[in-house]
Amino acid sequence: MSAPNTSNPTPAPAQAQAPFQWDWNLPRLFIRACRAKGEKIKVVDSMGLKLSGNDLLLKTLVLKRVIDREVLKVKSNGLTEKNVGVFLPPTASAVIVNMALTLSRRVAVNLNYSASEDIINRCVEQAGIKHVLTSRKFLDRFNVKFNAEVICIEDLLPKVLVLDKLFGFMQSKFLTEGMLASIFKLGKNKPDDVLTIIFTSGSTGVPKGVPLTFNNIASNVQGFDKIIGVDENDCFLGILPFFHSFGYTVTLWGAMTLPSSGTYHLNPLEPKQIGKLIQDNRCTVVLGTPTFLRGFLKRIEPEQFKSVEVVVVGAEKMPIPLADAFEERFGVRPIEGYGATELSPVVSVNVPSKRAKTPEAKLGTREGSVGRPIPGVLARTVSLDDSSVVLTHNETGMLEFTGPNVMPGYLNQPQMTAKVMHDGWYISGDVGHIDTDGFIYITGRESRFSKIGGEMVPHIQVEEEIAKLAGGSDDEKTTVAVCGVPDEKKGERLVVLYTALSHEPSDIVKKLIAAGLPSIYVPNADSFIKVDEIPMLGSGKLDLRNLQKLALEKVG
Repeated sequence: MSAPNTSNPTPAPAQAQAPFQWDWNLPRLFIRACRAKGEKIKVVDSMGLKLSGNDLLLKTLVLKRVIDREVLKVKSNGLTEKNVGVFLPPTASAVIVNMALTLSRRVAVNLNYSASEDIINRCVEQAGIKHVLTSRKFLDRFNVKFNAEVICIEDLLPKVLVLDKLFGFMQSKFLTEGMLASIFKLGKNKPDDVLTIIFTSGSTGVPKGVPLTFNNIASNVQGFDKIIGVDENDCFLGILPFFHSFGYTVTLWGAMTLPSSGTYHLNPLEPKQIGKLIQDNRCTVVLGTPTFLRGFLKRIEPEQFKSVEVVVVGAEKMPIPLADAFEERFGVRPIEGYGATELSPVVSVNVPSKRAKTPEAKLGTREGSVGRPIPGVLARTVSLDDSSVVLTHNETGMLEFTGPNVMPGYLNQPQMTAKVMHDGWYISGDVGHIDTDGFIYITGRESRFSKIGGEMVPHIQVEEEIAKLAGGSDDEKTTVAVCGVPDEKKGERLVVLYTALSHEPSDIVKKLIAAGLPSIYVPNADSFIKVDEIPMLGSGKLDLRNLQKLALEKVG
């Protein structure tokens, strides 16, 4: 593609950032953070495990030795196995396994346990995984047969030798960070080496492998930290799975390399247990999706949320009524952020004024936006008709991003990579605009548009209007979803799948027209179809692939 038209400059506020420096050496930062935490708690989970910084480092070093010897066969035959699968929920054990593999200079690939067996094994094949680390109790819940050798952590515990414990104790207690780095050959790591492979959620098809480097993850963690100022009193609530890039980057590496601690629970849809964890461990930073917040709103008591200072949501648009209700109940207003797996994932976030640490962050929050780019990340919009034309402030177009958080490319898919890159900028697939202060507004997704009568109709906007006029009774689940199906006369037509509505479809149609929506945005009453359940992914996003499939089945 041709170079951007510089006569229409990129919105300056989104790029006018001071130089941002970050430390990419995450394994050393983990060791350093554990040492700095000392006897204070670093990791807690709902399984009852509670570890200080010293304990966490010790257990990680012991497990590293056992994995090297019993799984990777490092000393016996020099096996050069690089990518190792991890099939565990967000728990202290999963933290230890991920850190142990990283200290062994391996790539931990956290596999999506909410996916089908076929999809999981496609990921195993793509990444060339020979071993999968899991726990027997967790594996029994899913009954997945892997096309790789399965190693249960419970089976490794009896193989821990007295010598392993002794070496682990000596290393964790007496060796300096530099000595450990030398022993583990961490100096051979390079900034652009792959740290992990995250597979996309598969909302539009078969998951694609996204290799993320030390540079990608470190710049993301430290960029987030720079604007909200994480300190030793902060505790991250870790309910997002580590196969999800937000969970992996922020609640795993963020919690483990910053002065903070992490509290983990394996199921984000269990508000009662989560509320108790938040209260008992004084969590200050909560990350999730609007879907999860709806459950919190109904089943968590206000006093359990007293320690929480920051609630960041992503993956789906946050309805303003939900934010209002959440703030009224808990005294903290959820803020929206934005990201993508290919961007490590954080791009932008609104910042509560009392946590703002930079002049840019002190601009605060802007309702309806997904915030400003974090340090190091640049944003722009380009024309939907001619991507070589860069748009100015408040003009709607395709959002593109560049910075140290951009992935090196899809795993073994150079052609697919080329489709999402534009002169070094990642093409997000999201449509929106950037205001004069650099706040980003998402108005729709390219794949969530229907072309009707030659015009692009955003599914998200129609969904929001329907939900506003006639939301369903179940406040914990997505009850309405819009998609497009082929139509002989108009090219496409809108179909509304719903589980519950408080008004008849014909009444909703009248209300949409009365609200001033363009006629092509208004579905016909006979295009409202009741379903048992709206297809959702484990990450909390709409499952666009199965949504489309269901709509086609229902309308024939």
